[in-house]
Amino acid sequence: MDDLWNVSDEQDAALVILTFLQADCSNSQYSRELLSLGKDLNLTRDINCNGTSINALDDGDLETDGHLPNYTSVSLNDIQPSVELQWPRNREVAAALQQVAEELKEIAAQIEHNVVAQATRNLRKNISSCHSQQWKKHLTKEVEWVMEQGVGLEHLHKERLMMALTLTLVKGVCEQAPQFLRNLFNTALQYFISARTR
Repeated sequence: MDDLWNVSDEQDAALVILTFLQADCSNSQYSRELLSLGKDLNLTRDINCNGTSINALDDGDLETDGHLPNYTSVSLNDIQPSVELQWPRNREVAAALQQVAEELKEIAAQIEHNVVAQATRNLRKNISSCHSQQWKKHLTKEVEWVMEQGVGLEHLHKERLMMALTLTLVKGVCEQAPQFLRNLFNTALQYFISARTR
């Protein structure tokens, strides 16, 4: 995709953002939030049909033959569901969206860790103490601050660099504070959409 902003609609932009945010996810609460968000947006589906849990009485005692009682509780809450993103049926569009997400992940991997870590801390602190309508302003401020620091990637397409940086900050905050995922996802989506129209 020559132009990052050729993502055709808001649903495609949301798919690119969700793909980026899911990469290398190790925080279980953050994973659950991502799964829930993806389901709510109809962008993911559980491919192994995990249920929530099968509840039954369980006193935790073994029976005399060494087996647990038949009414043992089976909890699936700690099992991470396998999800599949709902890519567009058009293979070319799906491949182009996947390429955008991969390019953004590669750019983000190149951004210097200490600058992003500081911006992530700043963003988390700022959004923790204000209303979500102000989050876009704080996100924009931190992206601009990092860009001013000179992250050593000036040779890259500016819009791609800014989007990778934006998503890196969103992911960094949400990994530390998963409760911010939905509002920050929506903030990033609006940032993405507004950048397309500039």
